[in-house]
Amino acid sequence: MALGGAGGGGHVRGRRRARKRPLSEINVTPLVDVMLVLLIIFMISAPLLTTGVEVELPKTEASAVDTESQPVTVSIKENGEIFVGDGEVRWDQLLARVAEEGGADAREKPIFIRADGRAPYQAVARVMARLSSEGFTKLNLITDTAATPGEG
Repeated sequence: MALGGAGGGGHVRGRRRARKRPLSEINVTPLVDVMLVLLIIFMISAPLLTTGVEVELPKTEASAVDTESQPVTVSIKENGEIFVGDGEVRWDQLLARVAEEGGADAREKPIFIRADGRAPYQAVARVMARLSSEGFTKLNLITDTAATPGEG
């Protein structure tokens, strides 16, 4: 004989069928996964979007330059063509374009000079001398730090 309804044919008290209640929490795991993937994609692609002129930079062991303001980029291609930003400029337009690109305080902004490793030394020296003689004092030569000089 069984007591309290735990036996064979009795009525079971206090047992109800469990209902599924709607979940009131948002599952953020997929959102975090997508955001991390986007972060990695932007971290990799952002440095590739900074310059539009294709030059092969010389290799050095120098460290990167820290800059607090947006620099003006002057590029010199292998054949001696000069670019300010993405646009090609003639020799007589160089100072005006650098001043225009730099804005109101152009002479106080750093100027990054990206010269192709095969560019004639004379072309690079002329550009640097011209900028320096007009009061642009923060000239920086940009090089590729990925390899040591003997590996090229």
